[in-house]
Amino acid sequence: MARRIRSGRRGFTLIELMIAMAVVSILLSVAVPMYSKALTRSKETILRQNLFTMRTVIDEFTYDKGKAPQQLEDLVQAGYLRKVPLDPMTSSDRSWKTIMEDATNAVNQTEPGIFDVKSGSEKTSLEGTPYAEW
Repeated sequence: MARRIRSGRRGFTLIELMIAMAVVSILLSVAVPMYSKALTRSKETILRQNLFTMRTVIDEFTYDKGKAPQQLEDLVQAGYLRKVPLDPMTSSDRSWKTIMEDATNAVNQTEPGIFDVKSGSEKTSLEGTPYAEW
C-alpha cells in the first residue's frame, strides 16, 4: 500500500471548475427563457382579469347611473373601483385606451361615454394577437 503524500492543498482543479460552470450555464440557458415566458403569461392573466373587471364595472355604472362614465376616474369617484388598475404590459394606469360609445346607440344620447377599454400596449401576446385588440 503506497501512501500518498499531500501537500496540504485541497480544492478543485481547473477542469472540474470549468465543468461545473458549463453545467450551470446550460441549466441557466434553459431556465431563463422558461422564467421569462412564465412572467409574460402571468402578466397576460392579470391583463385579462383587469379588462374583465373594468368592462363589468363600466356596464354596472352605465346601468346604475343611466349614462356611461366619461373617464375611468369616474368609476373610482363613484366607488365602483378603489383605483384604476395598472395595465401590466405598460406598468401604468394612464395608458388604457378607452372606446367611446356611438352617440346614436348610447344610453344617454346627449352624453355618450366609455363603452369599452383596451390595453395601451403595442406589444404582441404569446398567442400572436396584439394586446391592444383584447
